[in-house]
Amino acid sequence: MSDTAPPEQPTTTHTSLLSTKTLTALVALLAVALALSSSFRSTLSSILTKPTARTMSTAAAPASMKITKRPWSHRGHADHDWLYTYHTFSFASYYDPRHESFGPLRVINEDRVKPGTGFGAHSHAEFLIFSYIVNGTLEHKDSMGNLENLKRGEVQFTSAGTGIRHSEYNRNRDDEVHFLQIWAKPNKRGLAPHYETKKFTDEQKADKLCRIMESTDRLGDSKDAIGLQADLSMDASILSPGKKVTHEVVAEGPRKLFAQVIMSKRAQPKTGGAQIKIGETVLGEGDGAYIDGVKGPANIEIESVGDKPAEFLLFDMGPEQQ
Repeated sequence: MSDTAPPEQPTTTHTSLLSTKTLTALVALLAVALALSSSFRSTLSSILTKPTARTMSTAAAPASMKITKRPWSHRGHADHDWLYTYHTFSFASYYDPRHESFGPLRVINEDRVKPGTGFGAHSHAEFLIFSYIVNGTLEHKDSMGNLENLKRGEVQFTSAGTGIRHSEYNRNRDDEVHFLQIWAKPNKRGLAPHYETKKFTDEQKADKLCRIMESTDRLGDSKDAIGLQADLSMDASILSPGKKVTHEVVAEGPRKLFAQVIMSKRAQPKTGGAQIKIGETVLGEGDGAYIDGVKGPANIEIESVGDKPAEFLLFDMGPEQQ
């Protein structure tokens, strides 16, 4: 009887065994798939989220924006013993036809004046002149009868107009005075000379943009700023490492921007120090940047990427030289 057992029985046993193995494998594959599915969903969610964040950051800067770095060591430089200075634009004995002005901006000098020395009385006309005090004390005296000792945070503004004479001295016997002197061309000639000083504290600049200078045509929006007769706005910021600020372009249509990082020492640190990032361009201490291709309304994001707070100035200007 056993010799004549139906041949289908072994096949049935094999088929049953195969079905069990297949089912077990399918269950295992399903478990793996579910596990991978959770990981995949998490990864997919992360991937989808990251471009959104980058897009938001990138969207702050116009695609047409062009940044040209002005390295600190490429600026004009002079060491007169009593005066240690860097010139962003052509000034005094420094001349470079590629760097004569930008929009209404004509001068950005970063000056350090030794104790007991300074600039003697000299004349100016048809320029808007403002000094941003970084450290020390600067004495200002002019032909309009103004006499002030300016300290950190104070900004002194003079519209030279039809003509003034002034002197700037460091009367301190121990410490140098470090300040940025900035000139802009007015949009009107023959203005009456004007003098004004305001103080802007570190707290006002900490991790935000503080409007320091503003066109008189827009001054209603920035009542704490100093008004000047040019299509120019200037903000200052002290930006902590890892922090970001966003500048809203001040007017519609084509604009020029210029950023300048203030130096903590007489030379840029070889490593580290204050650094900011605009677009893909990183600026260290003393570096500046020409920013073209911006058209308002637009937002420009600036991030502090160094290892110490970055103090910098940001200019927003009309495209035409005045």
